[in-house]
Amino acid sequence: VQLQASGGGLVQVGESLRLSCSASGGTFSRYNMGWFRQAPGKERDFVAAIRRSGGSVYYGDSVKGRFTISRDNAKNTVYLQMNNLKPEDTAVYYCAAEVGIWYPSNSNEYDYWGQGTLVTVSS
Repeated sequence: VQLQASGGGLVQVGESLRLSCSASGGTFSRYNMGWFRQAPGKERDFVAAIRRSGGSVYYGDSVKGRFTISRDNAKNTVYLQMNNLKPEDTAVYYCAAEVGIWYPSNSNEYDYWGQGTLVTVSS
């Protein structure tokens, strides 16, 4: 499956962005989906994940209450709504797909990755 992330950009503190990740070349509803991010000089961190059915969601501690992950299996797309953005949210955001036994926050368990979209939050 090929993943294409979009929606990044430059925003001010407190503003919102919605990232999208479109999938092609596979059966999207088979995949558990995740969002990760990587800031310059730092390791890739878990942001959010959603089960293939959409019935379960998981969030990293730093984004709980501010970010919402969702998916539309009819559109082969997963979203990340980011509200109340902070400078520490600045990073390249990656979407990823996993098929099989799922450990939502473990990036090593994901089988496919998108190219990333840059989010910059300016103070």
